[in-house]
Amino acid sequence: MPKYDVVIIGSGLGGLFCGNILSKEGMSVCILEKQKHLGGNLQTFKRDGKIFDTGIHYVGGLGEGQNLNQYFKYAGIVDRLNLERLNMDAFDKINFQDKTYSYAQAYDNFIETLAQEFPNEKEALIKYTNEIKKICNEFPLYNVRPNLGKDNEHMYYERSVGDFIRSITPNKILQNVLAGNNLSYAGVPGKTPVAIHALITNSLIEGAYRFEDGSHQVADLLIESIQSNGGTLMPDCEVVKLNVKGGKVVSAELKNGEIIESEQFISAIHPTLTLAMTNSKLLRKSYRKRIHEIDETISVFAIYVSFKPDSFKYLNYNYYHFNEGSVWSIPNYNPERWPQEYLFLTLPTSKSKKYAETATAMTYMKYEEVKQWENSGIGSRGSDYEEFKKYKAELLIDQINKQYPGFKSGILNYYTSTPLSMKSYTGTRNGSIYGIQHNSNEPLKTRIAPRTKIPNLLLSGQNVNIHGVLGVTIGSVLTCTELLGMEYLLDKIKKS
Repeated sequence: MPKYDVVIIGSGLGGLFCGNILSKEGMSVCILEKQKHLGGNLQTFKRDGKIFDTGIHYVGGLGEGQNLNQYFKYAGIVDRLNLERLNMDAFDKINFQDKTYSYAQAYDNFIETLAQEFPNEKEALIKYTNEIKKICNEFPLYNVRPNLGKDNEHMYYERSVGDFIRSITPNKILQNVLAGNNLSYAGVPGKTPVAIHALITNSLIEGAYRFEDGSHQVADLLIESIQSNGGTLMPDCEVVKLNVKGGKVVSAELKNGEIIESEQFISAIHPTLTLAMTNSKLLRKSYRKRIHEIDETISVFAIYVSFKPDSFKYLNYNYYHFNEGSVWSIPNYNPERWPQEYLFLTLPTSKSKKYAETATAMTYMKYEEVKQWENSGIGSRGSDYEEFKKYKAELLIDQINKQYPGFKSGILNYYTSTPLSMKSYTGTRNGSIYGIQHNSNEPLKTRIAPRTKIPNLLLSGQNVNIHGVLGVTIGSVLTCTELLGMEYLLDKIKKS
């Protein structure tokens, strides 16, 4: 049996990008995935012969000279991606109190577009964008430069996004509009660090894109690269135990009893699942307790719509709708008023630029609402579960149809996912949409470093750094610097 330089647990973006980097740098890599398909949230699925994204709907920073573009250039995949840039004057539309506001790409355009709706707030908009850029400049890897300990990124994990936005303007409507895409990070105004809001917002204003024909292409290209570098990928191989000897992990034990040996291990799955794989005393009780006690972001209910041919026009933007007097839905979440908000979007295809084949809509839902069915296996949860999903789906469809008349009549079929689906798919405790809930009130408690007390066990994935394609990519680079060196790897990436 071969012994690898690095074994990576989990084949989501965090695992695949680590595998790409380390195999490019000459290490023998093996990626173990418990599911039958590789790719995690980069996967797509097909219904009615049409493609649906599971988790990645749009990304920022992919323009020439931008950060994600540079990281993907190093990975050798950026020139092979089929991308569509979203509407320059409205990549996101925020519908709040029966009026729609647009986020435009490029900072001057962003300011001027919103200033048309808020003519007395132009100085506030300039202040907002300047502060966003200032915050982002304090994050070295976000700017593709090594972290030499001279930056102040910690400051922006200690301030909440709600406090930040209130400091920009006293105008309550503008405050809500500036926070209007918070579903993209499950924002809680008094908890979510402004860092997360700023990093995501900046990357999208600089350049917002969708993956034409699905995000699986990112996974496919990374897998192809890893294999071409001699790496091994093993789907349907669930790791149940990490064997520790002499203060180090020596092997991963699979559910089928197979033992995989390696010099280094990277876990790109949820940290609580990683901790459950080893009882090593090197991982102290206080560390385990802290990880287990970190709150997770809320879950979602989603519908995936297949349209009749040429029945619904393609929307080159994302639509965030709010039914109530605040865009901060999580603190005010009430199942009796569901849905209180939703994100609605269509997926671009190479077949048609005029009409959409599919659409996705998602809205917050707490795990407790489906917990009664958690012990039933997939496909055996009974008619009451199916009736619950149908009832919720029809409520959401009716909501969307109010803003987009003809949406409902254009539906050929629809499919649903609940927090139970998310839990099964992502391995989070309660079907969390974005993993852990960063908390500006307890910044050290809710930040997870890639290094653990077991010297050859590292962490990666959406809980290290932040979620999203860009966040997980940067987190993967951070993890790999532990093996390759910070300045060495960042220099290689900048010169790629």
